[in-house]
Amino acid sequence: MIKNYLVSNAHRYASKWLVLAIDVFLTAVSFVLAYIIRFNLTFNFKSEDLFVQLPIVVIVATMAFLYTGSYKGVVRHTGVRDVYKLFNAICLASILAIFLVIVNEQYGFIDNFTIPRGIVIIHSLLAFMALISARYVFKTLFFNLVKKFKVSKNVLIYGAGESGILTYNAITNQTSSNSRVVAYLDDDPKKIGKIINGVMVLNKEVLSEYFLSTKEIGEIIVSINNVDGDKLRELVESLVEFPVKVKIVPPVQSWINGELKASQIKQVQIEDLLDRVPIDIKKSKVSDQLKNQTILVTGGAGSIGSEIVRQIANYDYKSLIIVDQAESALYDLQQELKQNGFHNFIPIVGDIRDKNRMNTYFQEHKPTMVFHAAAYKHVPLMEYNFYEAIKINVAGTKTIVDLSMNHKVNKFVFVSTDKAVNPTNVMGATKRIAEMYISSVQQENKTKFITTRFGNVLGSNGSVIPLFRKQIEKGGPLTVTHKDITRYFMTIPEASQLVLEAAVMGEGGEIFIFDMGKSVKIFDLAKNMIKLSGLKYPDDIDIKITGLRPGEKLYEELLANGENTLPTYHKKILIVKVRELDYAMVKSKIDELCVSNMFFNGNTMALMKQIVPEYVSNNSEFCKLDESIDNKSEQVKKDKKIFQS
Repeated sequence: MIKNYLVSNAHRYASKWLVLAIDVFLTAVSFVLAYIIRFNLTFNFKSEDLFVQLPIVVIVATMAFLYTGSYKGVVRHTGVRDVYKLFNAICLASILAIFLVIVNEQYGFIDNFTIPRGIVIIHSLLAFMALISARYVFKTLFFNLVKKFKVSKNVLIYGAGESGILTYNAITNQTSSNSRVVAYLDDDPKKIGKIINGVMVLNKEVLSEYFLSTKEIGEIIVSINNVDGDKLRELVESLVEFPVKVKIVPPVQSWINGELKASQIKQVQIEDLLDRVPIDIKKSKVSDQLKNQTILVTGGAGSIGSEIVRQIANYDYKSLIIVDQAESALYDLQQELKQNGFHNFIPIVGDIRDKNRMNTYFQEHKPTMVFHAAAYKHVPLMEYNFYEAIKINVAGTKTIVDLSMNHKVNKFVFVSTDKAVNPTNVMGATKRIAEMYISSVQQENKTKFITTRFGNVLGSNGSVIPLFRKQIEKGGPLTVTHKDITRYFMTIPEASQLVLEAAVMGEGGEIFIFDMGKSVKIFDLAKNMIKLSGLKYPDDIDIKITGLRPGEKLYEELLANGENTLPTYHKKILIVKVRELDYAMVKSKIDELCVSNMFFNGNTMALMKQIVPEYVSNNSEFCKLDESIDNKSEQVKKDKKIFQS
């Protein structure tokens, strides 16, 4: 057992004892050289004195090295701290040597041990230079010779400032790194042509496919701090045009303990190229709103619902009830919350359409706030399964809304979608009907009902970006329904933050929308994702146009006809000023819709189009209903006019 321990730990200690031996040897050589320099580069000194003094100097130096631990550092990673330790060791050795000389001069313990003070000073300088030089030489040999055989890719660093230099150090100091920095790129004329860490700074204008292929560049790392977000995005967009991987260094505040690690340099994601500014939430107000609240989240295991739960879990609430019918997803969320130290929550497997069961949960837990995120959201699926879409998105929402009023819930926040605006599909129409029902019950002033609308959520289940990633992994092609189709995007955390902020702002009856910047062309999104993968379009991966799916439209909207917006205290969040509705008739028609759907009545879809006059189907079998509505009785036309007024 002892033998195995010694063998397994021998490599750990062998290197540092070797370093100590080399340091002691260099110190001894430096002492001899100090004598030679002191006597004008001649040997006109008493060699017998040197042979007496040298062992004592060596012993003193060894003691100083052992005390300061200067020999323990990994030589190939020598840095400023290691140099500082060497300086301390040499100073300590010199002080001890002078002290011994002075004591010996007074008491004469050792014959011929009188070292001139000049030699001690010269020896200190020589030894310090020798030890640092030895480490530098070894480090250089290691990276330039040993690691030369490991290099598998050449790298360009875009940015020759402090961040770029730290990026170089992070790459070269990583033992497992197989990268070699070929050059820095910069647009500062003062830096062009200079050499930093042995690497030339080149003008960014040299960047071309010919230059990249000639130098065999595999990666470009963007390392610029204190740069405007728009400029950084434009720079990255220009770089992804080249057939190389583009990586980006995170902001300084994200560095671990103030130091950049090579593992933090991440490949640019498509989210980094979206033309939008992240939302900034006033967390203090959210904290005040959620404090001591009993909160119920429906659809709590879904993309949006689970993120709402994660964010709520960080606040000082009283109790958190998470309801979802997806057992596996709810279990995963439960385990995640427990692992992160959150335990004050209750996961419930349940269906919001089951009114009796939901009523039991309301009676038992008495929620004071409800975040309603449960819904069916996939447009083509819901077009073919409209019964389920109405049952969950309309009837399910109606159930939770009615229970919230009956149990005197203070605030109810509904997660809607931009597809509810001038809907062209069943899913969007059901969400719009849910919005209308919420507006109608708001008139009773029992609960403050608040609605949020936003566009596509990056990375959510079934969204386009995860689909494109899977298609790229399989070698393509990427499928786009139309070359001109556009969508608005936001991240899951931002969408969830918007919902929480709406809970703070809302006083009842509002529909909040988020200023999501410019809409994104999906075809361009697909091309950028191919480029970010280091591949070429269409040579490596092609894009296939499949045609619009049932219910899908080219351009999403955030406002319907006749709707305007009002500002809030947050410049990125607006209140939709909706047109007035005949709330009694709306509520009556929605009740009729739910009953009709329950009994599979064939007039269900026609009734939906009466409730939402702006619902005009697109590329769907329900388009024929739009044509027939105009040919129906005068009563139908009259109803439609009432809803449009």
